[in-house]
Amino acid sequence: MRVAGGGRWQPRPGLTWQWQLTTPVDVSVVADVYDIDSVDNSAQVVAALHAAGRKVVCYVNVGAWEPYRPDAARFPSSLLGKPLDGWPDERWLDIRRLDVLRPLIAQRLDVCKAKGFDAVEPDQLDGYANDTGFPLTAADQLAFNRLVAGLAHARGLAVALKNDLDQIPQLLPDFDFAIDEQCAEYQECAELTPFVAAGKAVFETEYNLPTSAFCPQARRLRFSAMLKHLALDAWRDPC
Repeated sequence: MRVAGGGRWQPRPGLTWQWQLTTPVDVSVVADVYDIDSVDNSAQVVAALHAAGRKVVCYVNVGAWEPYRPDAARFPSSLLGKPLDGWPDERWLDIRRLDVLRPLIAQRLDVCKAKGFDAVEPDQLDGYANDTGFPLTAADQLAFNRLVAGLAHARGLAVALKNDLDQIPQLLPDFDFAIDEQCAEYQECAELTPFVAAGKAVFETEYNLPTSAFCPQARRLRFSAMLKHLALDAWRDPC
């Protein structure tokens, strides 16, 4: 698990991973990388995973508002758009408002840094391709995603491109690895191969396919893939 010249972790293809957003985190799972929630886990959890030789990724929702987060009241109502499909309590954010969002996201990434995380998983990086209630363009999304990547890198954190497959050609230089949901189910995995070609890990999760349906392709593409419950609890069935 190489570290970049500036000290930032660089996830390489071939690492195993665990993604658990429920708590408490099951630290007994054997995986090189853990992706866990930024708020619901303490620095002690991160330290325990480090002591076991794991790298730890900090889950942060940057493109949508969640009412249960401790800083939820700091987001002005003018930033809040339509609810997310399938997640009615969450609201899309107006990512054009970089002036307002920059300090809010920076503070969240400060929490990741303070707790000792190695990297960040910024969620909801593809609002422009969804019905957000705002007239977001591809250019708006590129500017926002690059802002998030820059804020992470300024704190020594590696950063994942989450989904947003259509913008991989433009964003590959800005992101250190990829996290993708259901690329096999939607027959989109080929779009992620530039990451592997650049020596950057692709962490794939499927929810609805048996491992026999996606693991052969994942191994061929050198993706780190597993089957998970949609709730992202501790259970996993890795390739």
